[in-house]
Amino acid sequence: QIGSLRGDSSLQTLLAARSAPLLQRLDRSISSATIPPPACILRPLEAPLRYLFGPGPSNVPPRILAAQGRPIIGHMHPEMFEIMNDIKRGIQYIFQTDNNMTIAMSGSGHAAMECAVFNTVEPGESVLVAINGIWGERVAEIAERMGANVHRMVKTPGGYFSNKEIEQAVEKHKPVLFFLTHGESSAGLCHPVDGIGDICRKHNCLFLVDTVASLGAAPIFMDKQNIDILYTGSQKALNAPPGTAPISFNDRACHKMFNRKTKPVSYLFDMTHLSNYWGCDGQPARVYHHTGPVSGFFALRESLAVIAEKGLEESWKKHKEVASYLYRGLEDLGLKLFIPERDLRLPSVTTIAIPDGYNWKELLAYIMKHHQMEMTGGLGPSIGMVMRIGLMGYNCEKVNADMALHALADALKNCKKSKA
Repeated sequence: QIGSLRGDSSLQTLLAARSAPLLQRLDRSISSATIPPPACILRPLEAPLRYLFGPGPSNVPPRILAAQGRPIIGHMHPEMFEIMNDIKRGIQYIFQTDNNMTIAMSGSGHAAMECAVFNTVEPGESVLVAINGIWGERVAEIAERMGANVHRMVKTPGGYFSNKEIEQAVEKHKPVLFFLTHGESSAGLCHPVDGIGDICRKHNCLFLVDTVASLGAAPIFMDKQNIDILYTGSQKALNAPPGTAPISFNDRACHKMFNRKTKPVSYLFDMTHLSNYWGCDGQPARVYHHTGPVSGFFALRESLAVIAEKGLEESWKKHKEVASYLYRGLEDLGLKLFIPERDLRLPSVTTIAIPDGYNWKELLAYIMKHHQMEMTGGLGPSIGMVMRIGLMGYNCEKVNADMALHALADALKNCKKSKA
């Protein structure tokens, strides 16, 4: 036994001697990092408390922040699928639709925008885009990038399209898809939708509507208004942090996108896979496609619960009332509202013409510095034309309108005005 132990000991010594060079090489490789940890990352995270009174994101209520902070579960766990099912039902409610093909994208509103175009349009097909601000411009570029034949209807920011103009363009270009922005946040316009879905059905064209800035703040009825594809974002009137984007397709849209000759240009946004991930394809099991934003889905589910508890009608009413209160205050300051027709103003994002003699960048910088408050200038074609004030979701309160008005009055008083 003693000899055996000695033999084992000798063997161990021999193995140790032979493995020493390997361990030395491993040690050298582990210690070969030449880039040191960045000092900024070693400091504690700091994020200022600000009043987000711009076009989004808006401030998030504590209840939804708490939901997002719950412990993570697996993205393929049964409990996660139940939460996703809840989200689907909540989206159906806020969209006012019975569409089975209703999901939330893992990404911002742009993800839903691309998903809609990539799945329903094939290279060479005709697409008609109504452009009266930045979002139509974005959809036109997205469609062109994937090879569509894009036709543009263009108005200056704040302009809107009559149903007659739309039908004439649809008849001329014979598109498979027509895009319209319901809430054009770059200009502060809420575009009429009634009757446009009927025009699209008459001419065998899908009707795609962007409600990122309007959903929850202004009425929209997906089924009643014959909207074929509708999407929104989580970070505005829905109260949630950025990062998820509800979208819904009706049967007409599903028939088009599931009878393609070519695969969609994006694997991540392919509805063949996403419909299974969200349990919309009738299959008995969900198959892994991508890792969804679990915490983001927690927050989205809670935000949908908040709106459901309040009721859509109450949410629409409150946004309209607070917007009207803000309009009066702005006019009392001598400011001019950019959209003259009250019924066409977007309740969630109010635009004012840049006051004469002022540098709009200086006004906004003053408000941020002295009031810790975000308001913004224009976006895309409306840059240099407007300043934007957003009071939506959690921020949609008259007390916040008063704060915004006070900050504006202070800036107008203290910022230098040119003699011109």
